[in-house]
Amino acid sequence: MTIGIKTVAFGEIMLRLSPPGVERFFQSPVLSAAFGGGEANVAVSLAHFGLDSHYVTRLPANPIGDAALRSLRAEGVKVDFVQRGGERLGIYFAETGASQRGSTVVYDRAGSAISQVRPGDVPWADVLAGATWFHVTGITPALGSKVAAATREAVEAARAAGVRVSLDLNYRAKLWSKAEARQVMRPLVALTDVVVANEEDIQASLGLEVRGADVVGGRLDVEGYREAGERIVAEFGVKTVAITLRESHSATHNGWSAVLYNASDEQFHRSQHYEIAVVDRIGGGDAFAAGLIFGLVTGRSADAALRFAVAASAIKQTIPGDFNRAGIAEVDRLAKGDESGRVQR
Repeated sequence: MTIGIKTVAFGEIMLRLSPPGVERFFQSPVLSAAFGGGEANVAVSLAHFGLDSHYVTRLPANPIGDAALRSLRAEGVKVDFVQRGGERLGIYFAETGASQRGSTVVYDRAGSAISQVRPGDVPWADVLAGATWFHVTGITPALGSKVAAATREAVEAARAAGVRVSLDLNYRAKLWSKAEARQVMRPLVALTDVVVANEEDIQASLGLEVRGADVVGGRLDVEGYREAGERIVAEFGVKTVAITLRESHSATHNGWSAVLYNASDEQFHRSQHYEIAVVDRIGGGDAFAAGLIFGLVTGRSADAALRFAVAASAIKQTIPGDFNRAGIAEVDRLAKGDESGRVQR
């Protein structure tokens, strides 16, 4: 079923190379190949939820770029405005952790096709025609000054067209410094409607402390997150701030929940909580962002949208690969309390 609501996401899709299971890099002379990337993951989730999901990126005009394009089409994502050009597709190597050994990501994306996108390259008025929602993350502007300017151009075009904008801060220390991130992200946040983040993103990208956040120890003070949400709303003028709360007991045992602060009614919402046996946490935050977008754009209350987003993300973390292959009914079933994991016959 397709819901007639058009969404647009802009970012980089990459080739993901991973060793089998929970092996270390090149423990076996084998790497499995798949595609993924923050904004692409969101676009795929929204397509699975039945929205008219469009994705904008730049891919090299070679067989690898063709394969990336096919992977998006196969998930139901519209790719009419994908640009072709550049020499290479970005790559990342992902080693899945287990127990007390954390997962590891190694990037090989310097000079990728999208890093060369400049303002004026994408016809945003055409891309955004009829759209209701636009999504981007802090990963894309971290790839270089040209694409950072292009990201701002896209957000400004969305605002001018009356399209709601969501921004997942997604700070990546391997791509840029905190100082560089703050210089770009703070002005960008001021142009958005909905901010998605975790405590590390807020501290690194915006320079705001989150009181009581102990990521390593797995202890969280929810009131500190309320204060962070209120401060982001007050300082940047955004309408909604959603913050994911991960309690990392180990690589394969995480507590998972989220909070949301709404500027319109000054209400603070806290979601349900899950204990997850993690299969693959990469893409979990993207699944959360997509679930929140779906809930808000289809008219669910802030509380219901938050519950849906947390459930969608919990399911994703049980699925290998970047993409969340879950539909509305499955997510709603979990959000409404069915955590049994029983076989559905």
